[in-house]
Amino acid sequence: MSTITPIPSPPGLPIVGNATQIDPTAQRRSFCDFADKYGEIYRLHLPGSRTIVMANSHRLINELCDEKRFTKIPNGVLEQIRNGVHDGLFTARPGEENWGIAHRVLMPAYVTSFGPLSIRGMFDEMHDIATQMALKFARYGPSTPIPASDDFTRLALDTLALCSMGFRFNSFYTKELHPMIEAMGGFLVESGKRPRRVLPSFFYRADDAQYWKDIEVLRNTAQEVLEARKKNPDDRKDLLNAMLNGVDTKTGKHMSDSSIIDNLITFLIAGHETTSGTLSFAFYRLLKNPDAYRNVQKEVDEVIGKGPITVDHLSKLPYITAVLRETLRLDSPIPLFGVVSLEDQLLAGRYPVAKNEPMGLFLTRAHVDPAVWGDDAHDFKPERMLDESFNKLPKHAWKPFGNGARACIGRPFAMQEAILAMAVLFQNFNFVMHDPTYNLAIKQTLTIKPDNFYMRAIIRDGLTPTQLEQRLAGRGLSQESSKLHAEDSSLSAGKGQKITVLYGSNSGTCESLAQRLASDAASHGFRVDKVDCLDTANGALPKNQPVIIITASYEGEPPDNAALFCSWLTSSKDKSMLEGVDYVVFGVGHHDWAQTFHRIPKLVDAKLEENGATRIAEIGLSDAGSNDTFTDFETWEDNVLWPALHQKYGTENSKGEDAQSTGLSVEITNPRTSTLRQDVMEAFVVDTYKLTADGEPVKKHIEIALPSGQTYRSGDYLAVLPINPKSVVQRVMRRFHLAWDAHITIAGAANTALPTETSMPAQSVFSAYVELAQPATKRNILALAETAADQADKDALKKFATEDYAEVLDKRISVLDLLEKFPALELPLGMFLAMLPPMRVRQYSISSSPLWNPSHVTLTFAVLEAPSKSGQGTHVGVASSYLDSLEPGDKLHVAVRQSHAAFHLPQNPESTPVICIAAGTGISPFRGFMQERAEMISAGRKLAPALLLVGCRRPGRDDLYAEEFARWEAAGAVTVKRAYSRATEKSNGAKYVQDLIATHKDEVVPLWEQNARLYICGSRAIGEGVKAEVIKLVVSKQKERGSESTEETVKEWWEGLRNVRYATDVFD
Repeated sequence: MSTITPIPSPPGLPIVGNATQIDPTAQRRSFCDFADKYGEIYRLHLPGSRTIVMANSHRLINELCDEKRFTKIPNGVLEQIRNGVHDGLFTARPGEENWGIAHRVLMPAYVTSFGPLSIRGMFDEMHDIATQMALKFARYGPSTPIPASDDFTRLALDTLALCSMGFRFNSFYTKELHPMIEAMGGFLVESGKRPRRVLPSFFYRADDAQYWKDIEVLRNTAQEVLEARKKNPDDRKDLLNAMLNGVDTKTGKHMSDSSIIDNLITFLIAGHETTSGTLSFAFYRLLKNPDAYRNVQKEVDEVIGKGPITVDHLSKLPYITAVLRETLRLDSPIPLFGVVSLEDQLLAGRYPVAKNEPMGLFLTRAHVDPAVWGDDAHDFKPERMLDESFNKLPKHAWKPFGNGARACIGRPFAMQEAILAMAVLFQNFNFVMHDPTYNLAIKQTLTIKPDNFYMRAIIRDGLTPTQLEQRLAGRGLSQESSKLHAEDSSLSAGKGQKITVLYGSNSGTCESLAQRLASDAASHGFRVDKVDCLDTANGALPKNQPVIIITASYEGEPPDNAALFCSWLTSSKDKSMLEGVDYVVFGVGHHDWAQTFHRIPKLVDAKLEENGATRIAEIGLSDAGSNDTFTDFETWEDNVLWPALHQKYGTENSKGEDAQSTGLSVEITNPRTSTLRQDVMEAFVVDTYKLTADGEPVKKHIEIALPSGQTYRSGDYLAVLPINPKSVVQRVMRRFHLAWDAHITIAGAANTALPTETSMPAQSVFSAYVELAQPATKRNILALAETAADQADKDALKKFATEDYAEVLDKRISVLDLLEKFPALELPLGMFLAMLPPMRVRQYSISSSPLWNPSHVTLTFAVLEAPSKSGQGTHVGVASSYLDSLEPGDKLHVAVRQSHAAFHLPQNPESTPVICIAAGTGISPFRGFMQERAEMISAGRKLAPALLLVGCRRPGRDDLYAEEFARWEAAGAVTVKRAYSRATEKSNGAKYVQDLIATHKDEVVPLWEQNARLYICGSRAIGEGVKAEVIKLVVSKQKERGSESTEETVKEWWEGLRNVRYATDVFD
């Protein structure tokens, strides 16, 4: 006998139910949050006593696809769309005659190659529109950001209109869209809003008037197309002729004119929205997954080569097909479709649903069900969608095109169009993210698309747009173009030998170094040809000029804007591919990641040489965890790079020109202006309070409302763009004798992150654009010495730049500190600004869960304020002091940054235990983890155990969030164990958090043996301490079991489990 289980439901409000909990602009995100909290099924209550049951797992959707038990009935948005397209294929109700006639007329036409319409026969017209898009991308140029969703919408609309009814919108040739397209957009947006109305219709008169006007434009345009075809019939094998001439095999009837108009509009709506969304998501996924990107390009190159694309090629591109299938799994443009129950029944043998109750099949969650897709369900892996694996999928595991008789009739058309578009673009372009830190944001109307997703297109093979036009037209090129872009001459119009500077950078440090090198180039006889990210050189390194590569390494992985380049470089088997390329590499890494220290710069350096390139000078390396990277870089520049380049190219330092001493041209003025930073978005503070008792080091909590469209997962970071402390800015203003309202205009440098050619308040520049506390580099100090009039000052500064430089780094003595220490120095303001690195964002672990509030985050931070080691006043942490200064209502600039994929809660919280280890503010991500688990438990889910080991000083003094954790512990979300470093008698002798591993090994070991995931967050000392305790514990356990293991063996075993069984977030 079945056990009946009530369907859980979020608590709601009278009359409106759960409606206020659903974000009208981000319904998908709201449904995801409900699913994460309530599990595979929940019921929402809506205004008017309506309900909808949401199904989120494969096993439930498998049942809901049984057309004998459940059927599709348009409701909600689809009910409103009926106002424009009536009983078209997409919106018809069960049993409506026109749907049956249209379906039987069009189905053979769509899917049969030998029927009245052949999808293959549409290839030429599809290729025509894809070529228009490619040429537009080419003419944009390699630096212009392309709005992917907008241009793929143009592609899909123009293709559909041309192939279905012989009509050209010419969207790629006009700035303004055709009136029918504008009307369609308005119609869809308003159709989405209408079901959510709560006020009497009187309040929506203006909206309704525009809505019906848009419908009139849609129908009149379709009517004109229909009448034109009837007056001038032709033998085109398109949908319009199929509808005009087809006869229903069941009734013998033709489609009526009204039904033809309904379905012409339906095709445009359904087809353009889904295909454009799919292509946009596919490019986003590929740019985030360089190995998949490379596989696509490799397949295109091997199957199609450089010649014309033909229809026969499309069936020979299985990897592109797999990419589209995998994209549709993770990012179904229609993430939800609905059915109703045909009778009172039990779903999954336990959940009661009533006759005619609406049921939502939520693909966003069902398509990542670990029961089907495994623990890596959220990962983009096209290989799982290759034909052999795809054909073995469980029934109804992949449903982006709907179900049964009401499934999408245009699937073959959409797939051919998308495969062709990808083939054309990957044959002819390399792509890079315009913003490599972009995190997927969703824009939702009838369907979903990436919001504000921009990419750049770089033509491959060194072609010009004109040559590309010849290739696309199948005319061949006037002269052969080499695989790699080779300059005819390294010297052309302009002064100096050309030089290219490429960087891989997440935090901005390597980009800043690249800009510095570019600024120095002119004084060494070089002219900068290009400064850009490494991904722009994917498959195309220049010859006959030096290529300087500056890149970081993040846990052994390339930076976001270098991943495509590294994938291309490491996969190459052509050992002569880079002959003629001269290069030098400088790398930045952090010794905390001992196993992968400097892996990427060393890999790039080695692979360039392996593939035929010539190394000009030895690689330079900097340890960001021990040294000052800017100093290391300048030392390498001066002692290694420039001497090698001078010897190789015969260049000389420009006489009388010193980039450091020249600095920037600065004009002081008085008009007031304001500027905004563009790499982050505006948020505001909701709440902030102190977490520690008086007398303890200050740690605080701050709650921030995210910018619109920003989403996060527990464990992610928030990047904060800080402002320098007011006291430090005032020191600069005093030192340079600037009035409080002084404005400056900066000029004289092409490669600077400072705002140029515009008047700005001096305080704004010093506050927001430069790092004032950065330790002075040797080059900075020597430049100061050159300006010293007093010989004693000159000698003292030179000593700081040489034998006493370790003191500069140890005490973090800044340029400003030195200017105050040597008040007689007369340093020009422009030279001072040129010495300073640009302001960098700081990343903080988010200490909240989106299940608590999807649009708010909290941070937990320590306020750094101590006497300065330099002896010049107080050292104030730039970011922590900035956050400390904020009050509720204050604005700040932030952006969500994804953490490592392994640093998130397990996919199966019901069956996978969790162990978290932290001290101090390292508890931040684990507060988010436990808050998320508490929300799940409050929704009725049964979770595997979680153990939190925390280090602090004393009970009641700095045991952060103790009351919250006590509540969550009582609810069963976590078990908390604390180590008190200054009250060890209250923690069973455990002084530091790593000591708790041995103290509570009887709890730790069983959880580990149950396949627990372990997370560590804190200082490097904590990370090393935990590692030592684990090794000690494992060796001891092995001895108890009669098996001997050495420490070295266990260390290797432990390192092999990184990001598999355990993940770390270690900071200095």
